[in-house]
Amino acid sequence: MELLTGVFSAFGLSASAGLNAYIPLLTVALLARFTNLIKLNSPWDTLTSPWVIGLLVVLLLVEIFADKAPVVNHINDAVQTFVRPAAGAIVFAASARVISDVHPVLAMGAGILVAGGVHAVKSAAVRPAVTATTAGAGNVPVSILEDVISTVLSIMAIVIPVFIAVTLILFTSWVIWRLWRNANKMQMTNGSGQ
Repeated sequence: MELLTGVFSAFGLSASAGLNAYIPLLTVALLARFTNLIKLNSPWDTLTSPWVIGLLVVLLLVEIFADKAPVVNHINDAVQTFVRPAAGAIVFAASARVISDVHPVLAMGAGILVAGGVHAVKSAAVRPAVTATTAGAGNVPVSILEDVISTVLSIMAIVIPVFIAVTLILFTSWVIWRLWRNANKMQMTNGSGQ
């Protein structure tokens, strides 16, 4: 069972990193340092160093403020295109608790794909749509919501990893249903237009 909960935690944390790179890293670092909820194996236990925690706090503050400033948020998203997948890889590999059973490259690759996928949807679809429909006024509330979701998801991924599995299944089902529904609508539109 620990194997499964470790994998669920890893997926939840790497998805969270796709929204904000530093929230899941800081969550893992703080919970590993000050609680028994998560134990990091070497070399990932470096995250519990006071220096690393301090650096993560500074980087998180920069990320939070940069993401709320017009124009700067687009530059920040471009920079984060590389940072968020890397953070996803780190939290996936650090928290999977199966790092001894699964090759580190495979664990990190999974983290990169999950965090990169979430970041791609956020920066290529969600944010441009919000900017276009609200003339940029919706970016700050959406950014705050992303930070809240990232924080809650990070904590829940460690405390209640089964919740993450259920959430991922429901979200995937919803996405598949939406794609299927849109494809049927397009097919009906194309069929009736001929």
